[in-house]
Amino acid sequence: MTLKIGDMAPDFTLSDDREKNITLSHLRGKKVVLFFYPKDNTPGCTREACDFRDQFAAFTKQGVEVFGISKDSAKAHTKFKEKYGLPFPLLVDANADVCEAYGVINKKSMFGKTFLGIQRSTFLIDEQGAIRGIWRKVKVPGHVEQVLNEIQ
Repeated sequence: MTLKIGDMAPDFTLSDDREKNITLSHLRGKKVVLFFYPKDNTPGCTREACDFRDQFAAFTKQGVEVFGISKDSAKAHTKFKEKYGLPFPLLVDANADVCEAYGVINKKSMFGKTFLGIQRSTFLIDEQGAIRGIWRKVKVPGHVEQVLNEIQ
């Protein structure tokens, strides 16, 4: 089943880069942005994370919680956050259960090999837990501004 605008966001509990559990349903009453990305410290993922970092004050001003999600470990997330000064939690989805629930695991190919990986995607969730924005196959330049425009 593919998620669509108006659907309730699948609930989850994941640990963050500090090994603190974050449960989506505990964030009711706040808007939430979840951005799914393939891997820490890769060029596209770094640029996307830094774009969210650079606009973090604008998200905070709108009362929005921002979370990055990938299959990387807490240790990898911590290094990534420290290296680039990322002010938001990075969540560990080691088994890709949340990625599966949000439909962001897709076939990818590199160097002639096909594999399953995270498709760069972002979800905007409202205060009641409903999905209000979905961006799939995200192209990084200008993406964070698109998300901010949707919130405003």
